[in-house]
Amino acid sequence: LDIRVSGDGPLDALPAAVEVAAYRIVSEALANVVKHAGAARCDITLSVRDRRLEVAVRDDGGGIDPDVPAGVGMLSLRERAAELGGDCQVSCPPGAGTLIAARLPIQEADSA
Repeated sequence: LDIRVSGDGPLDALPAAVEVAAYRIVSEALANVVKHAGAARCDITLSVRDRRLEVAVRDDGGGIDPDVPAGVGMLSLRERAAELGGDCQVSCPPGAGTLIAARLPIQEADSA
């Protein structure tokens, strides 16, 4: 599996709660790619925009069948983002594997 990581913005100045949530989301997403996707490549992107950290994990695997219920790992992705007032969405663009996109507010985490 070829994994590429990129980022932009002030990633070195994130609150600890945001760093931990991003780490856990990416870790779980990568575990799912390895276990289920059959992917050859996975791109991880971290960006700071509008006082939030945007995390994207995109693979080129087979995607997720819409009839498959979300497991504990996928539910935990959403819960981690929600704990900080953010969100996490999973989509399977046609012919493009799976995309996990999380938005984690930095401002709310600062005051938490």
